[in-house]
Amino acid sequence: MDVIVLIARILFVAIFLASGIGHLKATEAMAGYAQYKKVPAPKLSVIVSGVLMVVGALSVLLGAWGDLGSLLLLVAILPIPFLMHRYWAEDGEARANEQVQFNKTVSLVGGALALFALFVMVPELGLTVTDPLFTV
Repeated sequence: MDVIVLIARILFVAIFLASGIGHLKATEAMAGYAQYKKVPAPKLSVIVSGVLMVVGALSVLLGAWGDLGSLLLLVAILPIPFLMHRYWAEDGEARANEQVQFNKTVSLVGGALALFALFVMVPELGLTVTDPLFTV
């Protein structure tokens, strides 16, 4: 079962590593798109979300404070559906595309929450930051 959990962690964080690195390598382009989408402080938002994604993904991948890493990923992606994929403000094909992206991102939020719970509930997965909060 350990191998399956490791494979799941690798598959889950792959998108965040790639996206986070993309945020940091193409900050100007991504900030321009974020500005078009009316994200507040677009350049800062791109940089902060990129750092959160990379650090969170590495933490989850390596199992070193994976609970904290899961929460960092959650913080990085939770605003995205509401800021970047506002399908209710679109029409036609754009609406359908944004709704798909909205739903995918909300699913990633759910995955980050589930992963957080897994790290908290299964101490064998590695060091946790939140252990003292949940130990009775």
